[in-house]
Parts: sequence; structure tokens; C-alpha cells
Amino acid sequence: MISVTRSPLPPAPGTDDHVSLALANSTVSLPGGRGTDELGSPEDATAWLVAHGLAPEGTALLTYCQNQLTGLRDDLRSVFAAHVRGHTPPESAVDGVNRALTKVPSAPLLRYDSNHGFHRVPEHPVTQLVEHAMAQVAEDAAALLTGERAALISQCEASPCDRFMLRTHARRHWCSTRCGDRVRAARAYARKQDRITVE
Repeated sequence: MISVTRSPLPPAPGTDDHVSLALANSTVSLPGGRGTDELGSPEDATAWLVAHGLAPEGTALLTYCQNQLTGLRDDLRSVFAAHVRGHTPPESAVDGVNRALTKVPSAPLLRYDSNHGFHRVPEHPVTQLVEHAMAQVAEDAAALLTGERAALISQCEASPCDRFMLRTHARRHWCSTRCGDRVRAARAYARKQDRITVE
């Protein structure tokens, strides 16, 4: 059974620049059957949106909004996984990303006030806030998957970790030093056991 905790891992490469990767990685499998889910409750989902600049402080999501966000996360994980493996993505996952892209208008409106002068802000009622956030995440995913960096999308090769990342250099196979150390330690242990067996 997966226990719900905050991720003990540092951000995977690329998640600081691509909120879609950050959302996909808001759940991760860890050794020992443990895992994390940063959207595990409406409060957690709200905190995640606020931390990523997608919702203002004081926002309070309901369970319905949390479920919408986790649904988009599942769709993104399916689309990214298919991309990494060179497979055809599930049509339902692509449809889910497209629904998020088109659900709300994305153009910020022109506003004026004496403190800021002319400025642009997204205009939407609080009940639609999560849809606007999801549209921004989906836009980021679509731009990433169709842009120059699409070939850099990868998935951590340190089982059971399943986080997505941008491969910063050709030899990068793990999302963090911790995952790389775990793989190297497992390989060293296996070599030691092979030597013991041979002797």
C-alpha cells in the first residue's frame, strides 16, 4: 500500500521550467512500496497550485477540483510515458489534455488601477480557478511535447522511481543523485554477491 508523504526527492531536471513535468511528478513510487502524492487532499492540491504560482494565497479547492487536477496528472503521465517509450498515447489521455487546453480562455484581460496602471490579469471566478491552472499546465505540456526539447523528455531508470525529467546530458539516466546512488549501490551489491557465489 502506498503511504502518502511529501516527496523526499529534489525536483527532477526540467520541472522548474515545465510545470507539466512538475504536475506529472507530483506522485512518485519509492523503494519499499512507499510513495508520495502531493495532491492527496484538497488542501495538498491547493498548496501545490499556490507553490507553483497557479493559484493565489487563500485559495481553497474542493474535492471536485482536486479530482480534476489529479485526472489531468494521470493524463499527462500517460502522454509522457508514451512519448518516452515511442508508443501511441491513449486517445483518452490526449483528449484529457485537450479538454484542459480548451476549457477556458487563456488570454489575460486588460485592467487599470492607480497603483499599477495598465496591466493584464486572468479574469475568472474562483470556482473556475482550477480550470485556468489546468489550462496553463496543459499548454506547457503541449509546447514541451511539440517543441525543440521534446527529445529530452525521459523517465528515471532507477526502479521503482517513475518520475519524468528533461535529460540534461546524454549520460543522465536518473532524476536525482539519490536515485543514481541507489542504482550504483545495487549494482555493487550484485557484483559482490556474484563474487561470493563464484568462490
